[in-house]
Amino acid sequence: MDIKEIQNLIKFVAKSGASEVKLEMDDVKITIRTGSDDKGDSTTYVQQIPVNQPVAQAVPAAAPIQVAATTEAPAPAAASEDSKYITIKSPIIGTFYRKPSPDKPVFVEVGSTIGEGDVLCVIEAMKLFNEIESEISGKIVKILVDDSSPVEFDQPLFLVDPS
Repeated sequence: MDIKEIQNLIKFVAKSGASEVKLEMDDVKITIRTGSDDKGDSTTYVQQIPVNQPVAQAVPAAAPIQVAATTEAPAPAAASEDSKYITIKSPIIGTFYRKPSPDKPVFVEVGSTIGEGDVLCVIEAMKLFNEIESEISGKIVKILVDDSSPVEFDQPLFLVDPS
């Protein structure tokens, strides 16, 4: 990994609110710890331990670039064509599920009317299932993520018509 990729990873972890992230690849081990004091200032600690395997370096370096491109591309397209709608975004990193369990019906469909506090989906993060509740009332216009897909922090999940 080069320094820009590490800096982007640090920014991403800081935005997500995670307190510690460990990344182990063939050639590098990185631990990022963030902590905050009472004044709201946050400190980030990065530990990088190189491992002597330079042959595998090219493969992992290409992967984050592809992931970043696929997660950022849908957001501008949705914002430009559906600007009159409100976008509900993911508050955490995890796996998006439309159902509470495989044998249950989905929480919402396109065309469903929702109110404040209604559960829209579940995002699994570190084996914890977090119910994502609506902060607005309206009608679901579009579901932007497929079921059982990984989602990033602040990734658009739903478009809602508030009228």
